Amino acid sequence: MRTDLHRHLTSALTGVRNLGILAHVDAGKTTVTERILYLTGTTHKQGEVHDGTTVTDFDSQERDRGITIFAAAVSCAWDGHRINLIDTPGHVDFSDEVERSLRVLDGAVAVFDAVAGVEPQSESVWRQADRHGVPRIAFVNKLDRAGADLDTAVASIRSRLHTVPLVVQLPIGKEGGFTGVVDLLRMRSLVWADGRGTFEEGRVPDVLREEAHRRRRLLEETVAELHPVALEEFCTESTVSARTLAAALRDLTRTGEGVVVLCGSAYRNRGIEPLLEAVVAYLPSPQDVPAVRGTLDGAVQERSADPAAPFAALVFKVNSTATGRLTYLRVYSGTIRKGDAVLDVGARRNERIGRILRVQAGQHSDVDQAVAGDIVAVIGLKAARAGATLCTPAAPLVLEPPSVADPVVSVAVEARRRIDTDRLMSALVRLVEEDPSLAVRTDPETGQTVLSGMGELHLEVAVEKIRRAHGLEIGVGRPQVAYRETVGRGVSGLVYRHIKQDGGAGQFAHVVLDVEPLEAAGDNGGDGAVDFGFRSTVVGGRVPQVYVRAVEAGCRDALAEGPLGGHPVTGLRVTLTDGATHSKDSSEMAFRTAGRLALREALRSSVMVLLEPVVEVTVTVPDDAVGGVLGDLAARRGRVSGSTARAGTSVITATVPLAELFGYATRLRSRTQGRGTFTTRATGYAPAPSAVPRGTPDR
Repeated sequence: MRTDLHRHLTSALTGVRNLGILAHVDAGKTTVTERILYLTGTTHKQGEVHDGTTVTDFDSQERDRGITIFAAAVSCAWDGHRINLIDTPGHVDFSDEVERSLRVLDGAVAVFDAVAGVEPQSESVWRQADRHGVPRIAFVNKLDRAGADLDTAVASIRSRLHTVPLVVQLPIGKEGGFTGVVDLLRMRSLVWADGRGTFEEGRVPDVLREEAHRRRRLLEETVAELHPVALEEFCTESTVSARTLAAALRDLTRTGEGVVVLCGSAYRNRGIEPLLEAVVAYLPSPQDVPAVRGTLDGAVQERSADPAAPFAALVFKVNSTATGRLTYLRVYSGTIRKGDAVLDVGARRNERIGRILRVQAGQHSDVDQAVAGDIVAVIGLKAARAGATLCTPAAPLVLEPPSVADPVVSVAVEARRRIDTDRLMSALVRLVEEDPSLAVRTDPETGQTVLSGMGELHLEVAVEKIRRAHGLEIGVGRPQVAYRETVGRGVSGLVYRHIKQDGGAGQFAHVVLDVEPLEAAGDNGGDGAVDFGFRSTVVGGRVPQVYVRAVEAGCRDALAEGPLGGHPVTGLRVTLTDGATHSKDSSEMAFRTAGRLALREALRSSVMVLLEPVVEVTVTVPDDAVGGVLGDLAARRGRVSGSTARAGTSVITATVPLAELFGYATRLRSRTQGRGTFTTRATGYAPAPSAVPRGTPDR
């Protein structure tokens, strides 16, 4: 009996799809999600973003602002398959929500605007999916808009995302006349005559028959170049059958060698049913992805998506609601039931599962158990945070948590009434639990409470959430950015002796350091991934290896505060060239202290450079406002890198210091009568001008 149940649960996994909807802001992610829920019968009324009636944008701020802020999970059924779907934010300030979602997904649908093509945040989320190895299919949306063009959008996918687009549909009609598509695999037409998502299947229209055959041939040739089975059939038969083509498209999607491209108009409910068919046909089930890897005492272990294996799950989201604390899990192996005890490995704490919920954005329904491949929420966990691993106490395992980006913008927050100070701190702690990309600290010099996040909008949303959820009156200081310091010109041969005698065991450490910019050391690799390098050239055993490691640890301690204004130090290489020890008084602690104090002294003797965060800004404005916008960007120390014309508008790309962008949204609206929009993408750090105050930016 138990074997039959195991076989049933395992086979059921092949019918599960865990996928996310990814895109640039306003490309139509939430509308696509809404139409999927409607078409699958999960909802009985089509919600609209502009009306604030969508299922996944259920938070009051999302409805007020008309954008997705928080990743929302929903579940629906289609053609015998269960689809767990996460609608992710498209704004750059909330990219950490996307990162946490991608960590637990098996596939994704990337949505592109048929007019704009690949936009900056589309590119960013695509790169995030690349890092996680998440297979994707593409949906070119809004083909009913003026200026929409599938071929232009596909060309931008090819050039900007560096992937091979495999276009499987041809639009019928253009812009306002878009009514359907030609399915190039089955060579049939799909025409939507109403707004309910149902289509009429028919022959390819005569006017498109030649173009459809040309594109089908091009698809066959492209697939044959990438897939050996398709190539063999193409060489033998001079064509590729629909069956072979579908199998090849599935393989290429799952390996990431190509991306299937479909098209439609989610707002008018055209193209959603073929999109669902593609999700089922091409994206992987939990059993199709590699076994999840974790570590235990330094040893790597694998857990397959087997309901009978030891339980292991990753927490990717925590949300406090009026009814309790919701903890969102992706179950990778095993089975979990109500009342089960689980181990939070990182916190080394045992917890108990009170309830298991199938999530429908803001609504939930109880289920008795969750098995490998499920995405669910649980109630009862008191301390688990995003990134925590939950597992069976008898079989512990640590899964790799989602990466968390460093905050770049800070504001000072305080309760307007002194009696609310403790309530504010409690609310901030809860906020950071829900969103790890936020950070709270108390400034040691001013005593201010500083809230840091990924951007101005990110912090604005966080503060407003506290106001609405807790009824607090909060004062907010002007946003400040996170500066860094680096070495412009280093020093060589700096000698430092640490000698301390206080009646007990003494401390003695003698070190000689060279400090230089990391680029000069040739160890950066060109990608900015390395921010500190350390090596030892000491010979003859003058400094034992255990003390060398202590010196490195001390140097890392010294990087927390630089000499210019107490900002973190980055981009330098330290070389330990010589040193000396004492037979009795030398210790790891002594050499760690010597390393810290020596590097501090070396930095004070070096030429230091203040670095400020910079972002790539993409501004879309009417042609008649270009001059004023360019002048404003120049006044903000922006460097324009490109400008393209697009259907009566201009798209300007520039690199601008983040500190200069505060209040830019209001300024842009006033210069363009509300017609201009902009997006940003973090690009790193650059030297700040000497006029920037050096002692206070992130204090």
